[in-house]
Amino acid sequence: MSELLNVDSALERILSHITRLPAETVALTEALGRVLAADMRAEIALPPFANSSMDGYAVRAADTLGAADDTPQQLHPIMDIPAGAPVPDQSLAEGQAARIMTGAPLPAGADAVIPMEQTDQGWAAGENPPLPEAITVRQAVAAGAYVRPVGEDVQVGQVVLNAGTLIRPQELGMLASLGHSAVSVVRRPRVALLSTGDELVDVNEALTPGKIRDSNSYTLFGLIMLYGGTPIRIPIVRDTLDDARRRFEEALSHQPDVVISSAGVSVGTFDVVRTVLTELGQVNFWRVNVRPGKPLAFGQLRGVPFFGLPGNPVSAMVTFDVFVRPTLLKLTGRPDALPTIEAALAEDLRSDGRRSYLRVTLDSADGRYIATTTGTQSSGALSSMLRADGLLIIPEGVTQAQAGDRFKVRLLRGFA
Repeated sequence: MSELLNVDSALERILSHITRLPAETVALTEALGRVLAADMRAEIALPPFANSSMDGYAVRAADTLGAADDTPQQLHPIMDIPAGAPVPDQSLAEGQAARIMTGAPLPAGADAVIPMEQTDQGWAAGENPPLPEAITVRQAVAAGAYVRPVGEDVQVGQVVLNAGTLIRPQELGMLASLGHSAVSVVRRPRVALLSTGDELVDVNEALTPGKIRDSNSYTLFGLIMLYGGTPIRIPIVRDTLDDARRRFEEALSHQPDVVISSAGVSVGTFDVVRTVLTELGQVNFWRVNVRPGKPLAFGQLRGVPFFGLPGNPVSAMVTFDVFVRPTLLKLTGRPDALPTIEAALAEDLRSDGRRSYLRVTLDSADGRYIATTTGTQSSGALSSMLRADGLLIIPEGVTQAQAGDRFKVRLLRGFA
């Protein structure tokens, strides 16, 4: 195993070449899933004015002191304040009230709201009865009751969202509340994507003897999008120098931030891809201490980071997860959305001593997670990834694992 490169060392070498991409400004409607490039400081308070949290009557709390069933208090409404109205010019004097809707601004002098249900002058939804001459209050209210004060949610000058925040729907709502129709976010990496091999045909082509459909470019397309990139599919690279040169030149013409190819980097394959990569840049061909996916290439094509992933579908997905995913996260500044948990094996397993990423399903019992392999661990069995909840990681040097042994599992989807 000494000639195999350690997984962590390989990833460290890769990430040392990666820096976060610059910012760009996008419309708020295009910002979901993007990463803020700068702190967002509030220029207004939220709410910007004191308002009612209930339909009812705005009052002076002092006028309700002593109100009870046997000592009711009468107040006299002098105005209606619907939601969306400006702050009234008129203020409340002693013994006065204002009928008010949820979200409407409080008039000067008012410091509390009595819900309509706590008076003798309520109204049904959709009704707009005449303003009563008086209301009877049988319960005292404290100052601030049912009032949303200025800045209750956000204060002027407050940093509401920090640079590096992943924008979710709630962040979109906050940015809209603060008046941002556009926002500065980290640019999405453009990722050129190639599949190589004479055996490949595209999804809409008929299969003939010796041919298989190109699944990798679609799988990797989805993974790139999932982790914040913009994939650019390049037509299949055939096993000739002329076609390989043409397709890799085409990939670079799109001015990508990353280039990814699958197949063509393992021992025993045609070396046309290696030849072209050497012509275009500096590429290292590594044998990494990982299963599945031992062959890996990484380097620069005219200064653009390049990954050469294995051709087997599961190997391509695993090496993407281990090496490319962290690269895209670093380029975009995104946090890792899926955590690693610990789970106990449900069965005995053997390993070849490489760091192994085994496809497993997860269950929970007695407060712990139980991991069961999906069956075949063939690197060509893409269906095993459909069933997998995660990748159970058996460390280097471990060749025998017993049922009950606990290992880390890198989640592929949320699991409760």
